[in-house]
Amino acid sequence: MTTRSTAETATVPAAVPATMRAVIHRRYGLPEVLSIDEVPTPVPGDGEVVVRVAASSLNALDWHFVTGTPYFMRLIAGLRRPGRTIPGADVAGTVVAVGASAGQLRPGDVVFGQCAGGGCAPYVAVKAANVVLVPPGVTVEAAAATPVAGLTALQGLRTHGRVQPGDRVLVNGAAGGVGTFAVQIAVALGAEVTAVCSTRNVELVRSLGAAEVIDYTTTDVVPGGARFDVMFDNVGNRSAADCVSMLRPGARYVAITGPKENRWLGPLPQLARKAIALRRSDATFHRFTESPNVDDLTFLGELLAAGTVTPAVDRVIGLDGVAAGIAELGTGHARAKIVVLPR
Repeated sequence: MTTRSTAETATVPAAVPATMRAVIHRRYGLPEVLSIDEVPTPVPGDGEVVVRVAASSLNALDWHFVTGTPYFMRLIAGLRRPGRTIPGADVAGTVVAVGASAGQLRPGDVVFGQCAGGGCAPYVAVKAANVVLVPPGVTVEAAAATPVAGLTALQGLRTHGRVQPGDRVLVNGAAGGVGTFAVQIAVALGAEVTAVCSTRNVELVRSLGAAEVIDYTTTDVVPGGARFDVMFDNVGNRSAADCVSMLRPGARYVAITGPKENRWLGPLPQLARKAIALRRSDATFHRFTESPNVDDLTFLGELLAAGTVTPAVDRVIGLDGVAAGIAELGTGHARAKIVVLPR
């Protein structure tokens, strides 16, 4: 865990109010179901802390939880109505209350990490094991933009893709929240990155360190033969044959998502077909969902503090902009990260 600095612990926040205004949805649907209502302020359970939220950010998973699609996820999220009613899985802010068995965290600590929803509110209860201290010199906005997207990129590339210095890495879908982290993290791991994005995002992605940026509206990435050691696929729009043709023997194909056409199963049918095809080739198939990990989160904090990774932020919004932000994420064409300030 990052060492505390005097500035981070000098001020303990005032008493926590009994209620707060938060973005909430009590039924599934398009983001119009979201409203800003007065709700009880959370209290910490065992192993939890309550964080006064300085900033949060939106992710594609917020769209999935608000709309309840694909439908199979309702087996976990709630069959008839959502169990996770306040969006926002990323959080950065100050600990104001500590539950039993919360480890070494104490009121006044400035932390960032991942919560099970609730980030689009002034206060959120989060597992103490899912947050770490914000490193000195890192803004809360940068910290809040990082957890879900940063962990997805890091675990996809380092844990599943086993990226090594000198590897050639293809990032398909390089301009979204996860993609912008993936380009920078792959470069930080010593890889040579080819990134695929649309025309409007070429300069952004190039600024993140990609050696080659391909505008998919004018150029097809497939011609050129087997030349990549890792394909980090954040879109899932290429056939298995296309993917195999671009991958060297022993390469790793890392699937983050896929097309949303199937409202019941989402990308699962296509991913299953791709897994079968790739496992018949010389490449390996890796499909995963990121998971909170203190060591990985600490590593991301170190990258932020060193300036090796800088979150690409499209815009900063208040709670009244959350519904539109989530709707944009549902299109699959959102640019970089949308940061939320809960005030």
